Amino acid sequence: MPELPEVETVKRTLNELVIGKTVGHVEIRWPKIIRRPQDAGEFARLMAGETLHHVGRRGKFLLFCFDSKVLVSHLRMEGRYRLDRENVPVDPYTHVIFHFTDDTSLRYRDVRKFGTMHLFRKGEEWRMLPLKELGPEPFSNSFSAESLALSCRKTTRAVKPMLLDQRAVVGLGNIYTDEALFRARIHPLTPAADLTMPQIKTLHEAIVETLGEAVKMGGSTIRTFVNSRGHAGFFQQKLQVYGRKGMPCPRCGTAIEKIKVGGRGTHFCPACQIRVTGS
Repeated sequence: MPELPEVETVKRTLNELVIGKTVGHVEIRWPKIIRRPQDAGEFARLMAGETLHHVGRRGKFLLFCFDSKVLVSHLRMEGRYRLDRENVPVDPYTHVIFHFTDDTSLRYRDVRKFGTMHLFRKGEEWRMLPLKELGPEPFSNSFSAESLALSCRKTTRAVKPMLLDQRAVVGLGNIYTDEALFRARIHPLTPAADLTMPQIKTLHEAIVETLGEAVKMGGSTIRTFVNSRGHAGFFQQKLQVYGRKGMPCPRCGTAIEKIKVGGRGTHFCPACQIRVTGS
């Protein structure tokens, strides 16, 4: 699933490609992707004539800001956007097409059909799901070691599931949570409430650094991720534990292990990330 660095990369690319374009009409080939309004026909009607002014991001969500509407889009597992000329053939995995008035179209392609789109009146998106319960952005002043400590103290869960929840901090998924915990030398099964303040400060720094480096490198292309120009990311070349089961730890040489934590495949170094007794 695209995480913050991948979504940020898509956002930046879309801002280079589609700003100022006006929607002529919307073609919806798989209505279940449209979650708000529930009537896909109403969605298409509301979008017609709207000009796109900016593409933003909140956590893992893209925000398409039009004249009077904001489209909140979640790519989920394999969703992607691509700008094409109208005469380019449409493949069977393209499910929503925004036909612009300049003979181009923004096409939403999703092999698994897990992506979602919510349409709001401008300003309304912050007061409703899926955005209203999200935690702080990792690069903002509102995300600090102190705010992370508060989230840790309020939960009985292990640290990895807590970080995946999106309420302590947004944007982390399976890849970058594993990488940040490795940098911080914290075992993923450690109860969040048991972390000391020095550990939390180290984890906070690891989260910010990991995500920041990944953004600079265009995200990670593990399976199918590409940006809206069709370019892959490069951060996978710097992954230290994720996807490296059985390979030597880059820090100590111990074989990387993979376990299930909260139902998610989780990579860690058993020597560098020791699960302390009682946790």
